[in-house]
Amino acid sequence: MNTSTQVRAGNGGGLARISRIHTLGPSGTNLEKAAHHWFAGRSAVGSVVLHAEVEDGLDAMRFDGTEAILACAVYPRLHDLVFHNLHRLEMVDSFLLDTYEMVLASRDTQSPVNTVVSHPAPSCLVAGRGDLSLTSSNSRAAALCAAGEYDACVTTAPAARNEGLHVVEDFGAVPMVFTLHVGKGRYAAGSRS
Repeated sequence: MNTSTQVRAGNGGGLARISRIHTLGPSGTNLEKAAHHWFAGRSAVGSVVLHAEVEDGLDAMRFDGTEAILACAVYPRLHDLVFHNLHRLEMVDSFLLDTYEMVLASRDTQSPVNTVVSHPAPSCLVAGRGDLSLTSSNSRAAALCAAGEYDACVTTAPAARNEGLHVVEDFGAVPMVFTLHVGKGRYAAGSRS
């Protein structure tokens, strides 16, 4: 039995029908990068819609095979996204892509780091480096740090640059598996649930 994504996606129009990907924002997340990469790899034109939480895309997407949610293998609630939504989502593709460089950043490199904010996934990179708080995305962590709410953050290099932060430590890019989840067609008749 062949269960490749190519075969499964061939049912119901396939991956070529996807024109909108919902994923985690704000701008500068690894998921946003991966969504644009997914379209570019297929020479396809599509839009990327960013949300405060990955699951928020479920309330905004169409369930007609033209829209999808993009997550990653280390997303702390990936299992919830998959198993709580078996009735309306299907994982149809996955791919490997390096993340942006992951960095520890701060407003200035001279001040002590007492508080750090991070998305849950990379938070272990700064274990023991101050009081750790968690937030919804790497880009959100950069914004909170830039606003002065925390001394430092774990974020992506582009998010740090966008927020005017300075890199304290560069952890490098991380090879990452990203997963694409398409809304099942039986929800196309005007229903978004």
